[in-house]
Amino acid sequence: MPIATVNPANGETLKTYEAMGEEEIERRLQLAEATFRTYRTTSFVDRSRLLLQAANHLDDDAEDVARVMTTEMGKPITQARAETAKCAKAMRWYAEHAEELLADEEPADSDVKDSGASRVRVRYRPLGPILAVMPWNFPLWQVIRFAAPALMAGNVGLLKHASNVPRTALYIEDLFHRAGYPEGCFQTLLIDVGQVDGILRDDRVKAATLTGSEPAGRAVASTCGDMVKKTVLELGGSDPYVVMPSADLDRAARIAVTARAQNTGQSCIAAKRFIVHTDVYDAFADRFVEGMKALVVGDPMREETEVGPLSSEQARTGLEELVDDATRSGATVLCGGHQVRRPELPGWYYPPTVLAGITREMRIHREEAFGPVATLYRAADLDEAVLIANDSPFGLSSNVWTRDEADVDRFVRDLEAGSVYVNGMTASHPAFPFGGVKRSGFGRELSGHGIREFCNITTVWQGA
Repeated sequence: MPIATVNPANGETLKTYEAMGEEEIERRLQLAEATFRTYRTTSFVDRSRLLLQAANHLDDDAEDVARVMTTEMGKPITQARAETAKCAKAMRWYAEHAEELLADEEPADSDVKDSGASRVRVRYRPLGPILAVMPWNFPLWQVIRFAAPALMAGNVGLLKHASNVPRTALYIEDLFHRAGYPEGCFQTLLIDVGQVDGILRDDRVKAATLTGSEPAGRAVASTCGDMVKKTVLELGGSDPYVVMPSADLDRAARIAVTARAQNTGQSCIAAKRFIVHTDVYDAFADRFVEGMKALVVGDPMREETEVGPLSSEQARTGLEELVDDATRSGATVLCGGHQVRRPELPGWYYPPTVLAGITREMRIHREEAFGPVATLYRAADLDEAVLIANDSPFGLSSNVWTRDEADVDRFVRDLEAGSVYVNGMTASHPAFPFGGVKRSGFGRELSGHGIREFCNITTVWQGA
């Protein structure tokens, strides 16, 4: 697809960009390598000062950045503002905690003595230039949650952002430049997908991180595997939202609407499959459907809008195909879908939709629905709820609503996911590790686990 800003609220192409040529890519790789040689030796105090300055600039730019994101990918403006605030918060968190997270570790005295050493340390050292291949759905957050820990660890960043958010991508490079980072610490590469492989194969690029589709993850992981380079992958999810009889139904249903419709449903960690115990199924379904119907769909620049357009016409077509396949196979449309179809608005809108009667043969049972479409399942008991929840190729996060501690213990033990959120919706936080299992990828972002992913974990053994 072309590198361009196309407003999904009306389909208007606002600006197009030429992909960088090989000479420019080479210049930037040389710069990244040269900058790393000196930046890697900077102190945590200096790195923290730079990152805090970047956070301050982001605060100053917040309204403009939010409007750019909304214009490029359709995020409701109130949610775009929240994304910028979240990014500044994460930058400050890493500025404060990175030195502690990467402090030298001292093994037990008995183990040091047993090894014949006078002293042993484990030290975390930066790897070098890291390529980040990032998606459009959270165009600022996805990048900052990589960039903040990577820069604090002493690495330098190269960003290949999604082709439909070039203005956001260029802003991030400029943000770090204005904060005072040395030239080459963080560079945005406006390149085509076909140019990624060559960059990954360049010896100057030491590792890669990708958030995006499963095919994109396979391609990056395959190349990095061939080159024996570290990768971190987050490839999406179809998160279960399980409601048991002891749950607070009013709250569970209210938050379920937010969990499904956040970012117009275009979130990897949005709850997508709602698995409800038969004893409370009807009561929950009534509340949930009414909440989905009440969502305000419209111009994402309007303050009251809760659901904006999908990111592209292709995205809407793909969602429609999943709903069509389910309804042809017997699914019941409880709201949205064919009853409403497309709102009478220019742009790529799709109505909030709830489907019931889902079977394993339907595509939507196995594939990620990236938009405001929820699927409802009836579970006879806890065992069936666990089986349905795990009957997915994905394993990013999960949500469980129950007041029964025995239920909690069972779900925490048996759910195949990188996170289990009890009586609340999944949300990422800089202090907690984020990532998945199965086809949701591998490795972790955020927290101490995330900052150490792109470090050389070095054993320093010293004799007497």
